[in-house]
Amino acid sequence: MEYKGRYKIFDAEQIITYPVSERSNKVKLDDLIKPEDVDGMSFDVSDEAEENLTLLAREIISAREKNRPLVFFTGGHLVKNGLSGLLGDLIKRRLFTMISGNAATSIHDFELALIGATSEYVPQALEKGQFGMAYEFNYINAALILGNKQSLGYGEALGKFICDESFREEAAKILELDNKSIEFKHPEISIQTICYENNIPLTIHAGIGTDVLDQHAFFDGQAKGGCSGRDFLIYANEISALDEGGVILNVGSAVTGPEVFLKAASMAGNIGRVPKKIITANFDLRPYNPENFTDENSVGYYYRDQKSIVTRVPQAYGGKGYYIGGNQKQTIPLLYQKLLQLL
Repeated sequence: MEYKGRYKIFDAEQIITYPVSERSNKVKLDDLIKPEDVDGMSFDVSDEAEENLTLLAREIISAREKNRPLVFFTGGHLVKNGLSGLLGDLIKRRLFTMISGNAATSIHDFELALIGATSEYVPQALEKGQFGMAYEFNYINAALILGNKQSLGYGEALGKFICDESFREEAAKILELDNKSIEFKHPEISIQTICYENNIPLTIHAGIGTDVLDQHAFFDGQAKGGCSGRDFLIYANEISALDEGGVILNVGSAVTGPEVFLKAASMAGNIGRVPKKIITANFDLRPYNPENFTDENSVGYYYRDQKSIVTRVPQAYGGKGYYIGGNQKQTIPLLYQKLLQLL
């Protein structure tokens, strides 16, 4: 990335990479929860969480029947926790109108599609100076460079990279890999693939310097920001359709999900399309104490996901917020089960 300012910058050309196939990963294909596994699962969740999940599942189905927006925003741990197969099945069933996440969500999903494994063992890699240094992260950078040239969004560019051979070949030329093809071993398990093939928008809301792909020589902040910026406008457009109701789910995103929604909702209200009577739900592990949300001396005041998604947003728009407390590996499969029972 070119720089002509007055300060010294890090020379990413010096970075030493290695093949991702040589990396130690904590999550493998056998760790993924498949749709057919759910009925045989036992669930250890609180009575309150189960009751809220039952009510939430009914709200989701009701919104679907009324053709309202259903937005699923997730952090990267949903993929790391092996739950993307369940989300993918719900996408195929056309249950959600939009899937959103941070760049970590995209990266973990990309790794599963590419090699069938994800979740690098960070402590071991850090001490060797190898954390995030697998060469294949440049594939994402190349996809974003090409996607930015074509004025695509981040999620669409990655989906097209996985699904479209000609797009992949053009991206390979950016990396000067003319004699080496880029192949994905397990594209069928990728959320990015499923969204692209089913024409469901996948928006990725990325930062700069927050992700392993930023560490590499082919990192282009303009491309990453441009593609993610377009995704924000795609997301805001969907949020503007909440003026007749809909559902927002925030799964394991403490800051990005709530803040992106607040900005998009403000934009929608600014053009006369204020969200109304929306249903919101936040999935998290932390204790939920709404009495702390007005006390700046309490740690709970700074829990953006709880304060905004569960309390402020539904109150402001005449809706209802649910807090789903518990381990994602339990609460998401249980929601999946309840949704299929209603479908």
